[in-house]
Amino acid sequence: MLARIAKMELPETVVLGLGAGFIQRLGKEIPGLRPFPALTGPAGSIPATGGDVWVWLQGEDRGELVHQSNAIVAQLGHGLTPTAVVDGFQHGDSQDLTGYEDGTENPEGEKAQAAAIVSGAGAGLDGSSFVAVQQWKHDLRLFKSHPQDEQDNMIGRRLADNEEFDEAPESAHVKRTAQESFTPEAFILRRSMPWTDGMDAGLMFVAFGRSFDAYEAILRRMLGLEDGVADALFRFTRPLTGAFYWCPPRKGSGLDLSALGL
Repeated sequence: MLARIAKMELPETVVLGLGAGFIQRLGKEIPGLRPFPALTGPAGSIPATGGDVWVWLQGEDRGELVHQSNAIVAQLGHGLTPTAVVDGFQHGDSQDLTGYEDGTENPEGEKAQAAAIVSGAGAGLDGSSFVAVQQWKHDLRLFKSHPQDEQDNMIGRRLADNEEFDEAPESAHVKRTAQESFTPEAFILRRSMPWTDGMDAGLMFVAFGRSFDAYEAILRRMLGLEDGVADALFRFTRPLTGAFYWCPPRKGSGLDLSALGL
């Protein structure tokens, strides 16, 4: 299986991640790669569903994405069975389906690279990344039933101008997840997208980091495990899945799997 992945040619619009269980069964190890933690706190529970291989396809033509997805599944062979396919899309100006902009506090440029890409770890690891993937299901009808000021309080920004405001409660999402408020600072690079399936809808949360430490710290605070204050997001949305993956560095048109002995 690993040899087939090593031979795959992947355009830059495709990101592939490998799960801890998959690599462990191969008798290999990637420093820093671990299973997603199942957590329970005042806000509720976050499930750990895991996965062996995660593939993220990006493009504007949905039909081409279907063909590309089928081709990748064929290349992976019979050793893996697809368990989930989620169609994401861009909404407005990088907005969540609640109407609020997602990823406002993303680092940029060199800061983004420092937050998301492994460096100083050696050949085969430098240039790789760790990614957290969660599918969140929103109750949009419940969210929209609240007055606008209450919606703003849950998010911590005003919908009208996307500005944070000091009067937001401590449970506001932006206050729970302010990356510079952690020690050490918990910067990650978010690349989330909305999704729909019939009448269900939500956010496919995708966050890249040089390790999983920052994201785990954010999750624990969101759940209220740090100080007992739960993130207001849990009033209208819940995670359905949770998985961690290691994304190998690129090498030409494929992946550098030398850290796994290839």
